[in-house]
Amino acid sequence: MDTPYRVDKPWGYELIWAKTDRYVGKILHVEPGHLLSLQYHEKKDETIYMLEGEIVFRVQEGGELAERRMQKGENYHITPGTIHQMEALEPSDILEASTPELDDVVRLEDRYGRAG
Repeated sequence: MDTPYRVDKPWGYELIWAKTDRYVGKILHVEPGHLLSLQYHEKKDETIYMLEGEIVFRVQEGGELAERRMQKGENYHITPGTIHQMEALEPSDILEASTPELDDVVRLEDRYGRAG
């Protein structure tokens, strides 16, 4: 499949702009009031960078799920096994650079019925 390509999601869409056997680059567009699954990855290592908008980023830190607001210019490195979730407060574009394991998602909670 050629890049870039769009993958529609219940919360918005992903625009996958780079995909090789070593890395993936995508933009997550999340509509206000929507949130991604509470999830973790077994192998996938990713870093997110806020291009536009504002999100509530929930991430497991020291055994607790902490919340922090993220705005344009902020980033976070999500290592394998780290439980995390993003919720858009306004239309948000999030740049994600990751290892290529696109199907490595363990959903713990999902408002769109995709958990388990």
